[in-house]
Amino acid sequence: MHVDVRNAGDVIIVDLSGRLIAGTGDVLLREVMNELVASGWKKVLLNLSEVNSIDSAGVGELVASIKMAERFGTMVKTLRIGDRVRHVLQISRILPRLDVYEDEGEAVKAFEKAAAKKLSTEK
Repeated sequence: MHVDVRNAGDVIIVDLSGRLIAGTGDVLLREVMNELVASGWKKVLLNLSEVNSIDSAGVGELVASIKMAERFGTMVKTLRIGDRVRHVLQISRILPRLDVYEDEGEAVKAFEKAAAKKLSTEK
């Protein structure tokens, strides 16, 4: 598994590629997400377009990482889930729980809309 991190304004984009599987990908995803949350990033977009396989450990870590981030007030969205990974996430009944986008620009805009909505409900 390989990870590249970039940003679009106040959104951090995590480009994942390779295999999100036990022993490598799951550990790397956990480390990256822990570091981003500890660094104060509040908007994380996980780009899964280049992830070519995922196993149960990868699914578990994806869910655990998102839940951990949300506990600390970080919004997490996913981008471009490939067919093989999408199939595994559907079978495991995780896909409906993810906020999935096919277009990076739309995903970034969705963070702004969600933040604005959160502010209006807090007033």
